[in-house]
Amino acid sequence: MRINTNSWNKFRYTLYAPGYDSIARVFEKSRKRSIESLEVNRGDSVLIVGAGTGLDLEFLPGNCDITATDITPSMVDRIKKRSLELDLPVNALVMDGQKLDFQDESFDKVILHLILAVLPDPFACINEAVRVMKRGGTMVIFDKFVPKGRKLSLRRRIVNIFANLLASDITRDLESILQNSGLTVISDEGADWKGNFRLIKLFKP
Repeated sequence: MRINTNSWNKFRYTLYAPGYDSIARVFEKSRKRSIESLEVNRGDSVLIVGAGTGLDLEFLPGNCDITATDITPSMVDRIKKRSLELDLPVNALVMDGQKLDFQDESFDKVILHLILAVLPDPFACINEAVRVMKRGGTMVIFDKFVPKGRKLSLRRRIVNIFANLLASDITRDLESILQNSGLTVISDEGADWKGNFRLIKLFKP
């Protein structure tokens, strides 16, 4: 039986929604660093996939066109509330990050923060993000991955049984996920938890 499914993610993140901010704010500095590296310009169309409660919004300028998606309706309700508090227009939509309901090449910038390790199929998410991003566009990823060049240990596999049930998969390999994406890596930096989290910036030729 698969633990990680869309139905399970909707259920657990509905439960987590009220206290999500107090936990997720521990990554505030990394979120800020990631979005600053994206270099959002006036008029850019920006897509946040798996936006959660919208914690990324406060780091985006008000002169761009922001769309934020999440599969959990209670999270999207919080995105809408946060956008009003920030006086920041946001098109907040309930949507599966593995099947984005946008036309090809719709966005200049794409943000994938703490989503590739959560979704059941990270390959589908990357493919969709690439599809809806314009040529010449940039993407940032912030998430937990197996450290580059390190083999997946038995201990990590065992811990992942519980991690994947409660939060996210800790056994995902970014290099495999990006292998056939067609994206060019601009930068790849270690972040939180001794480099288990990484900040990656990518370009679509």
